[in-house]
Amino acid sequence: MKINKTYRSLLDKSINSMLSAIEIYNKPNFSYREETFAILAVNSWELLFKAILLKQNKYKLRSLYKLTYKKKQNGQDSKVKTPTLNRAGNPKTITINETIIRLEKDKYPINEILKKSIFSLIELRDNSIHFYNEKEISKEMQELGFACIKNYMNFIKRNHIEIDLSNYNFYLMPLAYIDSKIDANAILTEEVSNYMSFVKNQVASSSIDENYDIAISIDVNFKKSNSFDGFSMKFDKNGIPITMSEENIRNNFPLEYKDITTKARLRYVNFKMGKPFNTLMQSIKGDSKLHYRRMLNPNSTSKKPMGKSFYSTNIWQVLDSQFQKK
Repeated sequence: MKINKTYRSLLDKSINSMLSAIEIYNKPNFSYREETFAILAVNSWELLFKAILLKQNKYKLRSLYKLTYKKKQNGQDSKVKTPTLNRAGNPKTITINETIIRLEKDKYPINEILKKSIFSLIELRDNSIHFYNEKEISKEMQELGFACIKNYMNFIKRNHIEIDLSNYNFYLMPLAYIDSKIDANAILTEEVSNYMSFVKNQVASSSIDENYDIAISIDVNFKKSNSFDGFSMKFDKNGIPITMSEENIRNNFPLEYKDITTKARLRYVNFKMGKPFNTLMQSIKGDSKLHYRRMLNPNSTSKKPMGKSFYSTNIWQVLDSQFQKK
């Protein structure tokens, strides 16, 4: 299938801008980390939204231009709009805010929580000149970064954008450098404090959404133990293995079977419990990322030991592809 060259270029630049943001953020010693991430991440979102807007308008470049009324000879505005030109004589394109407005006018709504996440990054980008890049806000900035990357991937998947995410790995690394014992409130600059208040208000005024976040909380606990009874799993064959103790399993697999069926009846218009659903659940049980079976007696020698199944919240991604959401 042939894809418009400008549309393809905008998508490619979008993903490359996000990858550049992550690469810069992951450098072990980079003093302008958070601000640079915000600049590149916002640019990535802007390019992505402009690609969608271009497609919505049948690939007419005029849809991306900042337009003003052409002046008549008497100095009055005519009824004709023409592109505003920059100093080089090229048409100016619209801002990310205007792009979102035009998308929504074209009946392409953007999730409210997603917008607040992006606006938080825009605020950081626009105010970065006033920041001293104190490491005391690194954790909060990384929480915004985690949410940004998750939102970016979810948006592409849910809207079937022509970007193959399987070709890329998305990691934010510098968590290891953050000292959570530092009490930062007393030494933050006024500008940074104002910005943090802005983000907190954005979070406080938002409802819970399963697909998008403004910030993702980071809470790392280290536990000394000589036990080898941890539960190991991998999201990807090339991924970093994560080992969890039994007490942490329910945090990752919080759903029981009855929780799934109860919510599915409320979530889908065509949900029915029957052979297709049972077959789907059986396949889910074979996926260690979605299902965990806790044994009542781990030392049992029985061929069919007693146990209970628990499921990850990621199960909804599978069910969403099979049933119609309300």
